[in-house]
Amino acid sequence: MEDRIFLLVKCTITTTHKHIRDAIQELQDDIILQLTDTENVQVLQTEIIKMNTKSSKN
Repeated sequence: MEDRIFLLVKCTITTTHKHIRDAIQELQDDIILQLTDTENVQVLQTEIIKMNTKSSKN
């Protein structure tokens, strides 16, 4: 059976960014996500669903 599931990830961070939205944007752009198969589940595709954050540069 093939299906789509959504997993939430909780992160605790420290940052030198003045605005948290800049830290979020940096993580979304640079993160490497790795989910591995299990005995009964094969991971077909992963994707970070980006939050709509406004940069302080906008």
